[in-house]
Amino acid sequence: MAVLGLLDRPTSGSYSLDGVETVDLSDGERTALRGQRIGFVFQSFHLLAHRSARENVELAEVHGGGGGRRGRSRRALAALEQVGLGHRADFLPSRLSGGERQRVAVARALMGQPALLLCDEPTGNLDSANTEALLDLFDDLREQGVTLLVITHDDVVSRRAARRVRIADGVLTEELAEVGG
Repeated sequence: MAVLGLLDRPTSGSYSLDGVETVDLSDGERTALRGQRIGFVFQSFHLLAHRSARENVELAEVHGGGGGRRGRSRRALAALEQVGLGHRADFLPSRLSGGERQRVAVARALMGQPALLLCDEPTGNLDSANTEALLDLFDDLREQGVTLLVITHDDVVSRRAARRVRIADGVLTEELAEVGG
């Protein structure tokens, strides 16, 4: 995930993101491309405790070079609405449940309208209803052309993918499946 997210460089080969060869980019160029084209959903949320849910989502544009200051708060609220948390926009992370914090992290990742969304256990803190709602959102994003990479141990989540790659005991296998199958 670190290589795909341009946090690490591959030791060999090449990696093209949206037609841009990334291996020989400078650190600054990699950072800019990462901020413009990649969204991250970390298992541990990485929310700032002293910032509201909306402010945490807004930070995606501050550090990612997004749509500019004008309208940032409105765009952050729209992203929170996408994950069902518009009503909790002004709450600090300490006042949110684990599942709500997880959804704030998803909203932050969606803020820059990424071409690639990298998710590490994005449903690990969600109940079944919110897991279903998030997976429906992921389906919508996929239909819009967003590439999603979801790392999960949850079979319910993995069965929603059209393509599954499994690593078990150091062996990589690929499974093609009908979406939702």
